[in-house]
Amino acid sequence: LTPSRPLQHSNSDTFESYLLEHKKMSGVYWAATALDLLGSLHLLDKEEIIAFVLSCYHPDVGAFGGNYNQDPHLLYTLSALQILALFHALDRLPSPSLTLSYITSLQTPSGAFLGSPDSNSTDTRYSYAAILSLHLLSALPAPAPTPPPIDTTAATTWLLRTRNFDGAFGCVPGAEYHAGQVFTAVAALSLLSTPASAIDPDDNALADWLAARQTPSGGLNGRPDKDPDVCYSWWVVASLAILGPEKLRWIAVARLERFVLEAQDGERGGVADRPGDVADVFHTFFGVAGLA
Repeated sequence: LTPSRPLQHSNSDTFESYLLEHKKMSGVYWAATALDLLGSLHLLDKEEIIAFVLSCYHPDVGAFGGNYNQDPHLLYTLSALQILALFHALDRLPSPSLTLSYITSLQTPSGAFLGSPDSNSTDTRYSYAAILSLHLLSALPAPAPTPPPIDTTAATTWLLRTRNFDGAFGCVPGAEYHAGQVFTAVAALSLLSTPASAIDPDDNALADWLAARQTPSGGLNGRPDKDPDVCYSWWVVASLAILGPEKLRWIAVARLERFVLEAQDGERGGVADRPGDVADVFHTFFGVAGLA
């Protein structure tokens, strides 16, 4: 499954490339999905990308690493599945049952998920990654009378425990709220068929908190008193959409669109975290996703 030459890019020998080597799987997902949203996925070499994804597969556990020489992890397993799904190639997954076993083994008695078997850290990101992965594998929702492969009740209960007094969510129970964590919690709960009224039960406290993330610039921030960042164009807007499409009217969409477009590099086309900064694939993906 290892290609003779893993997916390369023109700056593969730079210092920055080595620092980000373990995140290549996510980088490929961000770039490919942004191109798909722009109707240009055909510009990528499908077989080269699938070969890269499969080169990161660990046949002993059924999971994927962030690069071909990296240890397996739940987050990169999700990215790998998303890439395969994007290219309609989930049937190329070597052993769906082994991948399913890897994911389900990461659920703890509390209902939370670990990022990997050798970690003791739980996070709403891991819950979201596990639950979305199970959906991609068609294991959730489980068809009756088949029981679900995870304890969905415990998973739901733990996620709801990460909600703070103001309605927003943190990475674990009692942790500080953050818009990125809000999205992972809200999306995971939605995938578990939790109604919006249970996700935001306190008279729209969460929707109010999300709408308050808009700054005078039009951009959105992740927490109070922080600078706006293009990436929250997805996390905040998507969370509002899950709570109810009508909630999207709670922010000034035209001002947000202008903020994202002003963060675009006029020559090279990428999007930065905010106007005037250097563009990167991470913010380009979330900027395009937010606009979409």
